[in-house]
Amino acid sequence: MSKHQVAIIGSGNIGTDLMMKVLRRSEVLEMAALVGIDPASDGLARARRLGITAIDDGIDGLLRMPGFEDIAVVFDATSARAHLHNWELLGPTGVQVVDLTPAAVGPLVVPPVNLEGLADARNVNMVTCGGQATIPMVAAVGQVAPVLYAEIVASISSRSAGPGTRANIDEFTETTSRAIVDVGGAARGKAVIVLNPAEPPMIMRDTVYCLTTGGDPAAIADSVSAMAERVRGYVRGYRVKQEVQHRPLSPDDPLLRLADATGRTDVSLVTIFLEVAGAGDYLPEYAGNLDIMTAAALRVGETLVRARLLEATA
Repeated sequence: MSKHQVAIIGSGNIGTDLMMKVLRRSEVLEMAALVGIDPASDGLARARRLGITAIDDGIDGLLRMPGFEDIAVVFDATSARAHLHNWELLGPTGVQVVDLTPAAVGPLVVPPVNLEGLADARNVNMVTCGGQATIPMVAAVGQVAPVLYAEIVASISSRSAGPGTRANIDEFTETTSRAIVDVGGAARGKAVIVLNPAEPPMIMRDTVYCLTTGGDPAAIADSVSAMAERVRGYVRGYRVKQEVQHRPLSPDDPLLRLADATGRTDVSLVTIFLEVAGAGDYLPEYAGNLDIMTAAALRVGETLVRARLLEATA
């Protein structure tokens, strides 16, 4: 299969790690350009050493690049605010865009949950690192029992939270909370992010809480295990850290207020503990929060290209 050219906007940690994944792993994508605004950034310097076009004047430079019309997919790894500007300029070109910021202009996508059916979308949004790690688990529980309320807590190393992540904290919680409902299938959702300053740096850990009704504990555990295997198909460091916990709640348990279910006798709390280690393509192992975003984005970009090829040969 011939490869299709892609460009990445954002020469920071996420954009550079994604570039390395395209180079090392993809059988269908080929790097055309890495785009940034800091000529001295490590990402652009690395691109130049690898013989990849390095553009240091942002989206304007990308649009002026000879051969831009041959680019199949543009990945945006900047910030929510920057993406709004970038999409304003990219939209009229017809290129498909994979948005790694919390801007959420296009439909939210989590590969093992809802990627099918989004092949024609012009702009797809990768939610957040916390969303990519936890929403598959919410969906897995929901395949067995209704999820009245889901809450996720994403704990990442402070070292792996760069300026873009810190600037987007509000968007992180809002976009992830919406995706828990829209993609994960929960009736209500909440997201929390913790930047842990511990030294040595901790790898990404996530906790998923689901209030469910009528679910068999063994069936929920099996569904969670199967979904974890699907995620591991593209995120090698993803794993459920211990057995899924299942606790029936008494009718007066204060947790029932979260689901407007006070007084019910059929509600249980399901708790899932996750760990995400990075693959080391560009960043250290503890940066699993960045790795899961870039690995998921790579899967989405490859799927969009393959869908386009199938459509062209149909």
